[in-house]
Amino acid sequence: MKLLWINPVGTDLFDRPIQEFLETAKAPDTEIEVVSLKRGPMHLEYHYYEALILADTLHEVRRAEVKGYDAAVIGCFYDPGLREAREIVERLVVTAPAESAMHIAATLGHSFSIIVGRKKWIPKMYENVIKYGFKDHLASFKSVDLGVYDFQKDKEETARRLKAAAKEAVEAERAEVIILGCTIEFGFYRELQEELGVPVIDAVIAPLKYAEFLVELRDRFGWAGSKVYGYQSPPKEEIRSWNLEEQYGIPGVWG
Repeated sequence: MKLLWINPVGTDLFDRPIQEFLETAKAPDTEIEVVSLKRGPMHLEYHYYEALILADTLHEVRRAEVKGYDAAVIGCFYDPGLREAREIVERLVVTAPAESAMHIAATLGHSFSIIVGRKKWIPKMYENVIKYGFKDHLASFKSVDLGVYDFQKDKEETARRLKAAAKEAVEAERAEVIILGCTIEFGFYRELQEELGVPVIDAVIAPLKYAEFLVELRDRFGWAGSKVYGYQSPPKEEIRSWNLEEQYGIPGVWG
């Protein structure tokens, strides 16, 4: 299978490290390409920044469909544009970190805690917990007071903060599973898991493996995304009659 990982930010700083990490976790027959956006903010820690990247992210998803990819991952734990992306594809599997991680966590334990960088992130992520139906599984959110660009800067300090937050979640709030609530927290899961003795879900590995799983379900059993109601696609003739490709400078995105 061919998978496109989209870093929905206007910098390629994380493309190579995430590509290398994904290569350690992918199935043998999975081919991965990591891309970022050609414009936009360099992180999504504010709602305004998230709004700015939505159109470009969705058009990258459409390009993946047109180019014959099997799956695309929107690589931010806010899951920006996930619902909209599933609406505009026909066969492509689309996943994102938060939804994937929560589904996996709820299977491995009754309750989970999500370790985030900043308290600012929690309200939006809590909305997703509710939207995905996992409110009753949420033990807590824990903040380690680190921004996106801080996680990989001092890995020893990051690991120390993650361990302290996760230990408190397990011991005081009875979390049975820990979710690392940012894709740039990649790579710390194994050390935490060994320390705590509970599953620790990495936000890069989770959507990759979930995508591979969904592609297999689609190809072997025909269990693809439903297009009957909520994910019914907009009519192409309408998009063409409105000249949306020309207006947005995206020739060929709609085939």
